[in-house]
Amino acid sequence: MKFSDIEKSSWAGLKPYLDTCLLPVTGLTGLEQPWEATQELEYLRDVMDCVEVPYKGRVVTYPAFHYFGGPAAAEAVSEVVAKLKGAGFRYVIVISGHPSVGVAAIRHADLLLCPESQDGQVQSSPEFRDRVNREVQAMWQSGTKNTESEQEASEESGAGNV
Repeated sequence: MKFSDIEKSSWAGLKPYLDTCLLPVTGLTGLEQPWEATQELEYLRDVMDCVEVPYKGRVVTYPAFHYFGGPAAAEAVSEVVAKLKGAGFRYVIVISGHPSVGVAAIRHADLLLCPESQDGQVQSSPEFRDRVNREVQAMWQSGTKNTESEQEASEESGAGNV
């Protein structure tokens, strides 16, 4: 559900069910030609469908954070995530189609979803949809962060090994 679909008079009744915010991050730098910006936005739309469509009754999509470059941008997104949680969302999912966002350190986000890695590997649409389903369900079931990338990082560092 888009933020613009929710009227002030209906929010109190919907709020208990819409506990998850989807915060899109386009990943534009400002160097894009108009057609490139259009492509990035269309790709982000397709990536967002992997969350918006199956979880329509539980997720509210907020306006996109379009420009992203470096630690200052990651910090700005982190601040928005913290404010969204302060506004009452139990979970905030940051989603992007841009690999620079996918590897950023965004504090307070419960999930950071991106189908493309920094090295250019792109998950197919079915693979990404399956990953989204697993990670979103795990997040809701555990009530905490639970991403494959965190699990992989933990395994690579030897954390949790006895």
